[in-house]
Amino acid sequence: MDRVAFKMRLLPGNEVEYQKRHDEIWPELTALLKQAGIYEYSIFLDPETNSLFGFLKAEDTTQLDSLPAQSIMQKWWAYMSDIMVTYPDHSPISQPLKEVFYLP
Repeated sequence: MDRVAFKMRLLPGNEVEYQKRHDEIWPELTALLKQAGIYEYSIFLDPETNSLFGFLKAEDTTQLDSLPAQSIMQKWWAYMSDIMVTYPDHSPISQPLKEVFYLP
């Protein structure tokens, strides 16, 4: 099992819409994430900074490398690009976080 943490940024004023879109996440996207070996995934919001903190557990993080090429992932990124800080290809600007403590 691998654990991955990262941060992204939400554009101001889009907290409710971000929550709504994730409450209605597409079943085909959920299936793709599970197929890639993700079995636990959470995103947290810091409302003071609009920072999003993502945390996931995956069987093997090398399987995650194929996700950006998947059409459903690209479609999701385009769908979310109007409310998040993104690259020109609509992928979210995401910064990996270094683990400094873990208590199993």
